[in-house]
Amino acid sequence: MRFLLVEDDPVLRDVMLRSLCDAGHRVDVAETLEQAQHFWRVQPFDAVLLDLNLPATASPHSDMGSGLTVLREARARGDRTPVLVLTARNRTEERIAGLDAGADDYLGKPFELAEVEARLRALVRRTRGTEDLFEIGRLTLDRKARRFSIGAMPLELPAREFEVLWELMTPPGRVVNKRALSDKLSSFDEALGDNALEAFISRLRKKLIHSGAGIRTLRGLGYVLEPVPGASR
Repeated sequence: MRFLLVEDDPVLRDVMLRSLCDAGHRVDVAETLEQAQHFWRVQPFDAVLLDLNLPATASPHSDMGSGLTVLREARARGDRTPVLVLTARNRTEERIAGLDAGADDYLGKPFELAEVEARLRALVRRTRGTEDLFEIGRLTLDRKARRFSIGAMPLELPAREFEVLWELMTPPGRVVNKRALSDKLSSFDEALGDNALEAFISRLRKKLIHSGAGIRTLRGLGYVLEPVPGASR
């Protein structure tokens, strides 16, 4: 999954970044109000981890530094990305303000990293659906275990191919826009070009050849994972 981490504390930010990356996620980091606003507008994320007490480079002494500003702007433009607020502002009225602004969950500092990851998984499940198992042909995705298999055999994939297949299979049959998929797999310092994405799709097609599932290209629309006609389970 891909997350936006909005946190200005360098120590906490680095610890969280390392923990999330070690768990196999892609993480983009914003340290200021302006960075958070920009990243959230130009990049789709599975979830946002948002600190409320943000510095604003243009106006450091104003209340524009509040993460609530970023959250309200996102909700006003119709962005429903799940948001987990992480903050030392732990008074009841401040928790209510965050939830009223559109936050989906709230965790006060200090917190355990394992709980952050568990809450993120829960938020993404709630957004995409509550099922933990998806099947198409003989291909199965266990979302809870983060594991693909073909029949009884595990399907081991490099990180980028895993992310592509994950997007195509949550749930299967959904058309995934090529640009959105490319953006999700890119980072701000490493863009993923069309040729690289096509290479990932091509390799996945070969690995799925006996799975009863196939990736079809819909010209001008994107990709869809669907059953292969006539394939046996």
